[in-house]
Amino acid sequence: MLSIEEYLEIDAIGLGEGIARGDYSAQEVNQCAVERARSINPAINAIIHEDYETALKRASTIDSNASPLGGVPFLIKDLSPVAGLPVNFGSALFKDNVADKNSHIVQRYIEAGLNILGKTNTPEWGLTLTTEPTLNGPSHNPWNLKYSTGGSSGGAAAAVAAGIVPAAHASDGGGSIRIPAANCGLFGLKPSRGLTVIEDRLAECWSGFSVGHVVSQTVRDSAAFLDLIINDNTGLFANPAKSLATVTPTNFTDALIEPINRPLRIALVTTHPTGESIDQEVIAAVHKAGALLEQLGHHIEERPHPADHATAGAAMTKIIGVHVLQSIKPRLDQLGLSLDEAPVELSTKVMAKGGAKVSASDYIEARDQLHAVEMLMHDFHTQIDVIVSPVLSMTPAPLGWLDMNANDVQDYARKFREYSGFTAFYNGSGAPSMSVPLHSTDAGLPIGVMMSADWGHDALLLKLAAQLEQASPWPRRAPI
Repeated sequence: MLSIEEYLEIDAIGLGEGIARGDYSAQEVNQCAVERARSINPAINAIIHEDYETALKRASTIDSNASPLGGVPFLIKDLSPVAGLPVNFGSALFKDNVADKNSHIVQRYIEAGLNILGKTNTPEWGLTLTTEPTLNGPSHNPWNLKYSTGGSSGGAAAAVAAGIVPAAHASDGGGSIRIPAANCGLFGLKPSRGLTVIEDRLAECWSGFSVGHVVSQTVRDSAAFLDLIINDNTGLFANPAKSLATVTPTNFTDALIEPINRPLRIALVTTHPTGESIDQEVIAAVHKAGALLEQLGHHIEERPHPADHATAGAAMTKIIGVHVLQSIKPRLDQLGLSLDEAPVELSTKVMAKGGAKVSASDYIEARDQLHAVEMLMHDFHTQIDVIVSPVLSMTPAPLGWLDMNANDVQDYARKFREYSGFTAFYNGSGAPSMSVPLHSTDAGLPIGVMMSADWGHDALLLKLAAQLEQASPWPRRAPI
């Protein structure tokens, strides 16, 4: 019989292998996950919609041979619909809303034999850097319950860091995989635009800024979950698996077997791209990563980031505002509400009202600006393989510090700007970017280090992360 203690020491690949060998059953594995969830979730508020009993019944009938992860327990972020389960998007506007079909990424997970235990907490529409929605209350960081998990995949990160599941679904439209991974001591890769399955409408992927994947305890799990969601065709965007077949494999698990075969040219960025200050402990984390990479034989050069983040950020804000409004308006029309009457958080209203002011020419100009950024970064990466930088400019924030309902909108915007500045750029450019848990504060809170590459070079990042994981292993979960 698989014990909770044994369960906590095994990653998703290991669980899948154990189920396939018959060392233990999918029923046993999922029973451990549910017991862990019931014991720890009340303290961290990671899971907001529980479907434990259904999942336990399903575990005995699930196809454990559907993929290497068949039978493994899993959680879905509450921005992605799962047929028959609530989908609130972190918003009271969608309270009691139940999904009638699966999103494309959820369907892939189900086809792979993953067993969905429930839905994880997220800020309203994933719009901020912490997970403290009015509807569901805050998620608490398992490393210190007084601190933020980050956002917007904060519930997913809390669940994984607490050992409920070894990996959980996440999505990233401005840093929402990498920021919670950084705050909770996990590994988090944002894949290249076009590489993975998305929905069929621009509004549902924020014009390609938002992509789905996981936060995980190990790098090999991230690669295995990425294999489940690779886009088989070219959809709304160019697919690097089709256009860059020499550097973008169709199987990332197999790609990890082959090590990096040359020293990488790495740029170390320790200045804020928009001039904000950076905490010294965060800078120390970047320098520590640089020293480790140098020990591994890579060439390190400290330099500023080559692109204009302010222009890219302004362009992204216009486009995201349009899509936030698109997300809200059908529901408002259905309920006969104006935006001012809607039960949505203040900063969401500000974003939606900003989107209403964006003209078609504004939208096109913003897209043109971001395309110029993509081309600039592609040229830059002919000289530099990887950019290493902070994920956030500050260490994990205390709960309550960043409030989406703050009456002082300018103060909220200032705090948002001071806290962020690094991640969203790569959603605009579409390039892959990851957070690696290489450091912690003197108080024991995790600090992730961001590493980013050229579009389609996801395998390079995963190989580099695996190299770092072997050279400097990180704790797989919080001691909670």
